[in-house]
Amino acid sequence: MDLLPIGIVIALAMGFNYTNGFHDAANAIATSVSTRALTPRAALIMAAVANLVGAFFGTKVAKTIGSGIIDQPEGVEGLWLVGAALVGAIGWNLVTWWFGLPSSSSHALIGGLAGAAVVAGVGVQWVNILWVVILPMVLSPIAGLILGYLAMTAILWLFRRAQPGKVQRGFRWAQTLSAAAMAFGHGLQDASKTAGVVVLALSVSGHHDGSHVPIWVLVLSAIVISLGTYSGGWRIMRTLGRRIIHLTPPQGFAAETTAAGILYVAGMGFGAPISTTHTITSAIMGVGATKRLSAVRWGVAGNIVGAWIFTFPGAALVAIVAWYLTFWGHG
Repeated sequence: MDLLPIGIVIALAMGFNYTNGFHDAANAIATSVSTRALTPRAALIMAAVANLVGAFFGTKVAKTIGSGIIDQPEGVEGLWLVGAALVGAIGWNLVTWWFGLPSSSSHALIGGLAGAAVVAGVGVQWVNILWVVILPMVLSPIAGLILGYLAMTAILWLFRRAQPGKVQRGFRWAQTLSAAAMAFGHGLQDASKTAGVVVLALSVSGHHDGSHVPIWVLVLSAIVISLGTYSGGWRIMRTLGRRIIHLTPPQGFAAETTAAGILYVAGMGFGAPISTTHTITSAIMGVGATKRLSAVRWGVAGNIVGAWIFTFPGAALVAIVAWYLTFWGHG
């Protein structure tokens, strides 16, 4: 097969990876920046490095995306399918980034794959999507909400007699570690998802056999998502760091630690491609609810949940349009 089509698809995959980096940079660092635990530039550098390292620990997630979402298509039309799916995911990322909504790049990618597969006549593994995508999509925010609430409650109890000023300063330092842990989890989850799509494209084009992930694919995905992370995501950062609730350093630490733990269990334990966005946002809500329910701006949270709901079908629709345009152009 001509190398040009596979080159175009890999370039699209890296384009998605880059948008994923700047779209989801806020997931790792918004809380640390909003509490002034880290300067924006230092936070971005730290997140980029942690993303790079985390990518090498997420091969289970890559295998899920590469072989567990759709049946393997064949030939040039199969590459067109993967390309259309990536266009759908990129398009949705850019729309939600423009409006400052922290939607899920993961679900955008999976929605794009499913939408393009349906119109291309390729089988979609709906049972896998139910267990690996839909259920985690529901459970991870619930876990983030509950565990974030419990983590913050524990911190409030443990430090109830401590001097507030010392507690604030101590947790500013601790947030450096928790933000790095969150960024590592983002790399583990999201860079690996792109690597899985590249493996799918290589398999379709006859350049790869099996479900293992070549090291060069992981390295490329890790570098590109780190560059995207370093470019920042200021619109979404404002939403997560300020508009949901005004965070303090202990709250930021509790939210980041909770979200990072969920990402590690899902990615390294089950290979489930969960959303870093859903996880950190729900953890922030849970942490904020310990102060009082009215402390959380539930109207903003409702807009975010709306973006979550529409991500899968929205990205699928963009991918369907992209499929028809590219298929007709190819034909």
